[in-house]
Amino acid sequence: MRNVKIIVCAVSLAVLWGLVNHADESKSADNPKVQIALLLDTSNSMDGLINQAKSQLWEIVNDFATAKQNGKTPDLEVALYHYGNSSLSKESNYIEQLTPFTDNLDLVSEKLFALKTNGGLEYCGAVIQRAVQDLKWSERPDDLRLIFIAGNEPFTQGPLSYADACKEAVEMYIVINTIHCGDEQTGIATKWKDGALLTDGKYLVINQNEAVVSITAPQDKRLAELNSALNATYIPYGRLGLAEQANQAAQDSNSAGTRMLAARVATKASGFYRNSGWDLVDASKEQEFDLAKIEKSELPENMQKMTLAEQKSYIAQQSEQRKKIQEEIAGLSKERDAFITAEMKKQSLGKEQSLGNVMRSSIRAQAAAKSFQYSK
Repeated sequence: MRNVKIIVCAVSLAVLWGLVNHADESKSADNPKVQIALLLDTSNSMDGLINQAKSQLWEIVNDFATAKQNGKTPDLEVALYHYGNSSLSKESNYIEQLTPFTDNLDLVSEKLFALKTNGGLEYCGAVIQRAVQDLKWSERPDDLRLIFIAGNEPFTQGPLSYADACKEAVEMYIVINTIHCGDEQTGIATKWKDGALLTDGKYLVINQNEAVVSITAPQDKRLAELNSALNATYIPYGRLGLAEQANQAAQDSNSAGTRMLAARVATKASGFYRNSGWDLVDASKEQEFDLAKIEKSELPENMQKMTLAEQKSYIAQQSEQRKKIQEEIAGLSKERDAFITAEMKKQSLGKEQSLGNVMRSSIRAQAAAKSFQYSK
């Protein structure tokens, strides 16, 4: 049986980063960039692995909260592919791009939670080549370009040599990290480790059935309340504004559960959670933003009767309210982390050999090689 390796999903995700100290920074061409492509095998049912990935998506993102390169917080872009699924066409080598590189983390979450598994053929070389060739990779030498691919079938399957695909990645300074769902020696024998070594990546092994520990903390109730208050500061605009706001609420629901929701709320209080494409508060922080150029019909109903000065004042008020909420979330999240660490020590709970933990450790090491520094 082919075990799902949607593992990497959460990975994916994440990675994701940044708390309030980055909340007011706008996206800029001068910012360093972190690009993560997540290649998830959805060939067979593995609910434990999928749940592990989903539950740790936001934790991966949050781990970059204090990461900076030469004093600048990076912009994060995530791309998501799935492969090895029988519902996909043979002509596509059973591969589908779910998102190109995007900073819309709610979109990544939406696609992740919508994934369904189905038995198929897993072509690692082919999906790596697709990601290398199709995505718009940064050309700046100091930016971080990473691929995470997860699975448990032989890395050698398919019409394209994994070695050739890895060679293309090396030529574009892309690092490939492989995640084998199973024991270490089997992964080595089936070339998962070789795939990582060819690009100076990490060979990672996880227990896809490892239970993810969830501990209730005193801060959880207030964090949930603050999440609702934070959502109320968003001002949807444009053709897709209301739909995107609804998706924000949907991803809150997908993250139900104390550990997952607390991590998502921390992400939403960060500068990595940007929605300038549909939210006027985030859009107003962009250098090219001009409120006067937005059609009145694309504004929310309560703003359509306002003067331009009143509209700007309203956006500023919502922005200030959001900043206060984010600051409280950041403080509570820090307190929660300390509580959880102490509680795990009290209960003699060690680090899980889970997707989130192996992902975070490898990303930190590779970020350090690009002169990223963490303040914690």
